[in-house]
Amino acid sequence: MKAKRVKEILDKAFISVKEREIANKVLENKRITPEEGVFLFEEADLSLLSLLAIFVKEKNNGKNVFYNKNIHIEPTNICVYNCKFCSFKRRFGDEDAWDYSIEEMLELAQKYKDTDITEVHITGGVHPHYNLLNYCTLIKKLKNILPNVHVKAFTAVEIDFMSKKARLSNEEGLKRLKNCGLDSLPGGGAEIFDPEIRQQVCDEKSTGRLWLDIHKTAHNIGLPSNATILYGHIETYKHRIDHLSKIRELQDETGGFNAFIPLKFRNKGNKLSHIPEIPIIEDMRNFAVTRIFLDNIPHLKAYWVMLGKKYAQMSLAYGVDDLDGTIDDSTKIYSMAGVEEDSPRMTASEMVEIIKNANFIPVERDSVYNEINNQ
Repeated sequence: MKAKRVKEILDKAFISVKEREIANKVLENKRITPEEGVFLFEEADLSLLSLLAIFVKEKNNGKNVFYNKNIHIEPTNICVYNCKFCSFKRRFGDEDAWDYSIEEMLELAQKYKDTDITEVHITGGVHPHYNLLNYCTLIKKLKNILPNVHVKAFTAVEIDFMSKKARLSNEEGLKRLKNCGLDSLPGGGAEIFDPEIRQQVCDEKSTGRLWLDIHKTAHNIGLPSNATILYGHIETYKHRIDHLSKIRELQDETGGFNAFIPLKFRNKGNKLSHIPEIPIIEDMRNFAVTRIFLDNIPHLKAYWVMLGKKYAQMSLAYGVDDLDGTIDDSTKIYSMAGVEEDSPRMTASEMVEIIKNANFIPVERDSVYNEINNQ
């Protein structure tokens, strides 16, 4: 949508002076302030947010909406940490715990040897017995089986733990993983950066500052990454904007983030189950404000496994331009937290249909957004 057309719509709209001022900044490609970001969360009309978010999305990527063909490998759900929001963590001996051997994970990969998947996403619990050598071996052998796939693996929290265990700096740990075939980092583990909120929801985990430092280091050695936020629990709008501001500042410095992924708190089977999940309309508001505020990150992803297919499609009207991948029922992190997609699998044709039915152009991509197939 062109700026001229948006201005024509705004001229007829009943919006406040403040809303109009912010809207004009967005249309003039001027950065909004954190205070203005909070205002958009608290006061702005949802239809205005949708209009501005679509403008930003189409300025970046036109009518394109991206997806890829990927699988997840989750080595273990045994974890040394006890994050209160987590429904995935298990202890040794729990009936539904798992800790796959390297051989078992390679067997999973072997099933996709003659397919057209382009990415393997590897994350899991922080297992007390797994180490850097284990994961280097896994990546090397995985690349032997699937030499053309992009390996996106290990949250900053996992990197920090395995590097410390190997008595290496995080930079040295990242370099070793890169030399073994690591191609990029996912965005998990960011949760929420505010120290007081982080203390209440994941006090044992690496700090938000360390998460940012590890991603900065990754970018500086040539490893791109994604970024996330966990929202909808005990944080406020100010905490969300503070989180987005820190991501925006790091992107100004490194340019290494490919995409931002808001992750909704789900309340099944965790220590925050007493907190109601936010309504879907709040999810859409969050997508829109995020798209408007993060003016330097090219892609905004709705992780369809977390939202469900119907609401992931809805998010396309609020600035989202990426739906993640086909996944092929290879992740349990959100299904264990009670989302409706108990068996997360979607074919490429289904993704194409969802995108086309929302009046956008489906584009298959690789992990760093090179276009593979424009439909």
